[in-house]
Amino acid sequence: MENPIIAQREREAAFAEIGMDILRSARNELYLNMRFLDVALSSLALVPEQQITVAGTDGTALYFHPGQLASLFRKSRVLVNRAYLHSILHCLFCHLWNRKGRDEEYWNLACDITAEWVIDDLAIQAVHVPKSTFRRSVYREISGWSSEEHDRDTDGRPEMSGANGISNQSSRMAHEKRFTATAERIYRILCRKHFPQPYLDRLAREFAVDDHRLWQQEDNSRPQPQQRKWEDIRDRMQTEMETFSKEASGDAESLTDQIQIENRKRYDYREFLRKFSVLKEEMQVDPDSFDYIFYNYGMSLYGNMPLIEPLETKEVKKIEDFVIVVDTSMSCKGDLVKHFLEETCGILQESESFFRKINIHIIQCDDKVREDAVITDKRELARYIENFTVKGLGGTDFRPAFVYVEELLRRQAFARLRGLLYFTDGYGIFPLRKPRYETAFIFLKEDYRDVDVPPWAIKLILDPEDYEV
Repeated sequence: MENPIIAQREREAAFAEIGMDILRSARNELYLNMRFLDVALSSLALVPEQQITVAGTDGTALYFHPGQLASLFRKSRVLVNRAYLHSILHCLFCHLWNRKGRDEEYWNLACDITAEWVIDDLAIQAVHVPKSTFRRSVYREISGWSSEEHDRDTDGRPEMSGANGISNQSSRMAHEKRFTATAERIYRILCRKHFPQPYLDRLAREFAVDDHRLWQQEDNSRPQPQQRKWEDIRDRMQTEMETFSKEASGDAESLTDQIQIENRKRYDYREFLRKFSVLKEEMQVDPDSFDYIFYNYGMSLYGNMPLIEPLETKEVKKIEDFVIVVDTSMSCKGDLVKHFLEETCGILQESESFFRKINIHIIQCDDKVREDAVITDKRELARYIENFTVKGLGGTDFRPAFVYVEELLRRQAFARLRGLLYFTDGYGIFPLRKPRYETAFIFLKEDYRDVDVPPWAIKLILDPEDYEV
C-alpha cells in the first residue's frame, strides 16, 4: 500500500520541478529577446517556497509558489515572463536595499509601479500585454504631477512666460518627453499627494506582481554584498547596452535611461567642496606641530618656563573666494534651486569649511546675468537664503556667467578664486574656452541625461531627494 505522506511529497516535488521548468523557459525567452540581461537573469537561483505569494526575491534567489505559478502560467506565458523580469528589475535598481527610513507601503508601491512602467515601455513581444485604461491614466498622471513640480517657481505661480517667450506649457511638454520613472521620484509623489487608502489599494492590485516580504529589513546604511553584486551587474549591463548590444537595446529605451540614472555614483558633497579650498594661515593653536616633550622638559627644569610654546597660527585648507551660479531658466525648479543653495551654504557656514572673512558671489543667470549677491560673512549668507527669490525664467546660456566672472577677475574682485559651481539641468550653451579656475556643473539625478560637458569641467550628479523638505 502506498504511503500517503511519501506520495504527497512526490507530487509536491514533481509540481516544484514543473514550476522550475516554467521559470527556466521564461528566463530563456527573456534572454533571447534581451541579450544584455544574460548575467542578471542567471544571477537568481530558482527555489520553490510554499509560504510566498506567486514569486519573490531576496537578491540571491527567486522563490516561487509552484501552485500559484502554474495558475499564472495557465493564464498566459507572457505573465510569467513579466513576473520574472519584474523581480530582476527590483534587484537591478536595488529596490530591496533602498527602503530604509521610508514608508514601507509607499516604497513597495513605488517600486512596483517603476518596474511595471519599464516593462510596459519595452517594445518586446515576449513581455507585451495591452495596458489597461487605469494603468495608462496612472502613467499620465504621474508624468503630469512631475511636470507640475518641474515648472513650479518659488512663488507657486502655475503659468508664466520667460524672457524668451517660452511658456511653462512648452517647458512641461519637453519635460514629459524626457520623463524617466524611478522609484524615488514616484515615492516622493505618493508621499506628497496623500492618496486615500482605497486608491492606494487599487494601485497595489494593478501593479503588485511579486512578494516583497523577503526584502532586507535591517537598518544598515552600508551597502550589503548582494547590493554591491547587483550594482556591478548593472554597471556591466550599461556597458553591454551601449556597445555590443546597442541595436538590441533600442527597443528598451526606458530601461536604458533607468540604468544610466541608477549607475550615477553618489558623492560626499562636503568632500567635493574641498576641491575649491585654499591653503592659508589662521589664528589658532596647531597641536600637530607642537612638541610636548620639550614643553614638559622646560617646565620640569625651570619650574614655569617652557622651552617651546604652541604655535599661534595653523595652516588650513578652507574656502575663501568662491562663485555659485544658479541656472534660473524655465527648465529649473525654483524650490530645488533654493534647497540646493541651502545645502551648499549650510556646508560653507560650518566653521571648518571657510575662513572668518569670505567672498562668495551667488549669481543668478538664465540667458543673461540677473543678479550678483556678494556674501562676506555668515550673517549675510543666512539673510540671503531666507529672502531668496528666483530671478530670470528665460532661456539657458552658460556663457554670460563666465564672461561676467572674467570681468570680476579683471576688476580684482577676488583675491584667489579657486572655483565656480554651476547648478543647472544641463540644457544650454557651454563656453568653448577653459576658465582659469576650477568649474563644476551640478546636475539633478532625477532629470539627468548624459550631457557632454566640456572636458575642462567637473560633472557632478546629485539626487534631488537630498534637497527636499
